[in-house]
Amino acid sequence: MKIGIVGSGRIGGLVGKLWSQAGHDVLFSSRNPQALGGLVEQAGGGARSGTPEQAVAFGDVVLMSVPFAALPEYGRTMTGALGRKVVLDTSNPNPDRDGPMAEEVRRSGRGTGPYLRAWFPGVRLVRAFNTVWDRTLEGEAHRAGPRVGIPLASDDAEALQIAAALVADAGFDPVTVGPLDRSRDFDVGAPVYDTGMSGPEVREALGLPAA
Repeated sequence: MKIGIVGSGRIGGLVGKLWSQAGHDVLFSSRNPQALGGLVEQAGGGARSGTPEQAVAFGDVVLMSVPFAALPEYGRTMTGALGRKVVLDTSNPNPDRDGPMAEEVRRSGRGTGPYLRAWFPGVRLVRAFNTVWDRTLEGEAHRAGPRVGIPLASDDAEALQIAAALVADAGFDPVTVGPLDRSRDFDVGAPVYDTGMSGPEVREALGLPAA
C-alpha cells in the first residue's frame, strides 16, 4: 500500500518506518524534505521523502502526525486533496503547546472526534496511534504477545478495517472502539491513555468484546 506521512517526527517517523519495513511504499514528508535522508535510509525498502503536499498526493492512506493546533489549517488547505483517502490522525490537544484551542477541546468533554470531523469534512478519518509513547512503540513493536493495543475510532467501517490491518503490520494489536465520537474514550486523560496496555487490557478497560 502507498502511505504518505504528514509530519515525520517521533510518531509519524517511527510508524512510517515500521510500515516501510513491513513492505509498504512510504513517503515521509517535511517542509524541509532534504532533512529526512537519515529517516529514509533507516526505513529502507522503497521509502522516499517529499513535501506534505506530495505525501498527500502519493498516499492511498495518509498518516497525519502534526501538532494539534495545525489541524484546522491542514483541514482548510488539504481536505480537497485528501478526498476519499483514509487519513489516520495521531495528534493530541496539548494546551502548553497548542494554546486556547486545545484547552477548549479538553474542556468540552466531547473528545477530539467532533472537532476533526468539522475540520476535515467528508474525509475518511481514523483516530489512531495517539495513546502510546513513541519509545514504547519503538521497543514493543512485533513483541511475542500480547501485543500493545492501539485503539481506533472512525465513522467509516472500511477505513477502520484498513487502519486495523496497518496497525497489525506495524506490529501492534488493533482495538476497534467505534465511531469517531468514541475517540474520547482514549483521548489524552482517558484511563487507557499512555499506559502501554496490551490489546486485551485495552478491550477490558473499555468494555469491548475480546478479539
